Amino acid sequence: MEPEIVRRPKASERFETYSWLYMRVSGPLLILMVLVHFGVMHLYYGVEHIDFSVVAARYGTPFWRIYDLVMVLVAVTHGMNGTKMILDDYLHPRSWRTAVLCLVWAIGFIFLVMGGFTILTFGVK
Repeated sequence: MEPEIVRRPKASERFETYSWLYMRVSGPLLILMVLVHFGVMHLYYGVEHIDFSVVAARYGTPFWRIYDLVMVLVAVTHGMNGTKMILDDYLHPRSWRTAVLCLVWAIGFIFLVMGGFTILTFGVK
């Protein structure tokens, strides 16, 4: 009997596997984080009471700034990864797919910078 040849996956195949796995982990994590955010901001404080002072007081502790930064990071990367998966399925010419993916990553980077800048500098004088 001949030994079975085990082929090592290519880097692109490993990336797709990790990309698929990231979606399965980040999705439930994102749902949980958004539900906590919703519970704290909308149920605990109440929508009618949310203003600059409430958010500034909440951001007085580093925990909530880090929490919101992680939530923005997970949300944007989850969305970018999902968009990449959809484009891989439906946009077949490689040149178009590459161009659109570059645009998606650029927009995602802009959203990450804007979200991070807003969270980190909110209420700072």
